[in-house]
Order: sequence, then structure tokens, then C-alpha cells
Amino acid sequence: MISALSLAFRQIGDPAFRRVFWLSVAAALAVFLVLWALAWWGLSLSGEALSQWLLEDGSGGFWTGVFEWLFGAAGIFSVLIASFFLFPAVMVLAMSFLLEDVAAAVERRHYPNLPPARAQPIGEAVVGALAFVGVTVALNVLFLPVYLLLLFVPPLNLFVFYLLNGYLLGREYFELVAVRRLDAAGAKRMRRGHRGRVLLAGAVIAFLLTLPLLNLLMPIVATGFMLHVFEGLRRDGDPATVPTQRR
Repeated sequence: MISALSLAFRQIGDPAFRRVFWLSVAAALAVFLVLWALAWWGLSLSGEALSQWLLEDGSGGFWTGVFEWLFGAAGIFSVLIASFFLFPAVMVLAMSFLLEDVAAAVERRHYPNLPPARAQPIGEAVVGALAFVGVTVALNVLFLPVYLLLLFVPPLNLFVFYLLNGYLLGREYFELVAVRRLDAAGAKRMRRGHRGRVLLAGAVIAFLLTLPLLNLLMPIVATGFMLHVFEGLRRDGDPATVPTQRR
């Protein structure tokens, strides 16, 4: 596990990794430029409406300018704060669409003798994504009372947090790399057959995602990390992978 994580971190400088990172940054910036333009337009319209209302209410003059300035400043401040907190999430979301390139780069460097990766059918990918969303929502709703009860009971609250998110992230990233070599059913069987190791790997990812700045790189690192875990299991002779080892 430590070796797999170390290999993933040591490949951060790979051109393919850098390309995915900067494309994600560019995509997030493009999204926020549009949102900032829309916010500016909305604030302008709202400011004009406020000025008109103050004039009709008889509160014009000096106070109109003061209220307009306060309203504009509050709006801009709110947009900046929201952007600060949401930018990483948007960037990570954009990155999630490019992780196939990361997995391919890891295989080129560390597993060059592998045959071409399996192309996952669209229907299979959609069903898998919907299943993951359903499990995520269901588990979070189920564990919500536990979160609330343990909110002020460290370290039990952290244990529940990493247990739940370790399961979800381990499932997501393991199946992300496994379906490149197995069909969906085979990937699921393999994950269940090694649920302890997959859960531990997911908990490691969950912990690293809580670290500022590093969390921006974690989808890339997590993909490489889990691919090494997957290939390690394949080379240990997991029966679910036998069909994929033919040359």
C-alpha cells in the first residue's frame, strides 16, 4: 500500500499528469469567469433596482450612493468568498473527466506490457455512475444521525468519517481503474473480494483529501495509487482478472 502511494506521488511530474492538472485549472477558471460575469450583471441590475426604489421612497441623495456602494461591496465580497470555497470543487469535478489519461500514463510508465485498455460501454458507465450516486446518498442519509451524535466526540466522529468516505472513495477509484481491464461485474467481484484493502486505500485517499492544496492533486494521485493497488492484486493471482491476463 505504501509502495503504491509512493509510486503515485513520484509520478506527479509526468507530462500527462501536468496536462490533466492545468486543463482542470483552465476549465474551472472558464466556469468562474462566466459566473463572475453573470454575478456582475446581476449585481448591476439589482443596484439599479435598489436605487430606483430608494428614489421612489424618497430616500435619494446621499443615502442612495451609500446604499449602492454597500450593496455592491457586499455582493462582490460574497461572490469572492463563494469562489474561494467552490473553485477546488469545480476543478476536481473537471479533473474527474480526464482521469483516463492519468491511468493510461501510469500504465505506460509502470506496466508497458499490458494490452490496450478495455473501452467501457456508455450504458455500463451510466449505470455504474447512477449506482454510485445512489449508494453515496443512501449511506450519507443513513449515517447522518451518527454524524450528529458524534459531532463532539472525537476521535469517534473521525473514525466514522473516514470509514464512510473510505468505503465510498475506495469503491469509486477502484472500479474506475478496474473497468479498464474487467467488465463491471468482474470489477465489482474483485472489489468485494478485497474489500478490506480497498477500504484502507479509500481511507488513505479520504485523509489526503482533507489536506489543503494537496486535495487539488488528489484525484490524479488517487487514480495512480488505486491503479497500482489493482495491478498488485492482479499479479497476486486474483481469479477475477484471469481473462484480462491473456496476451
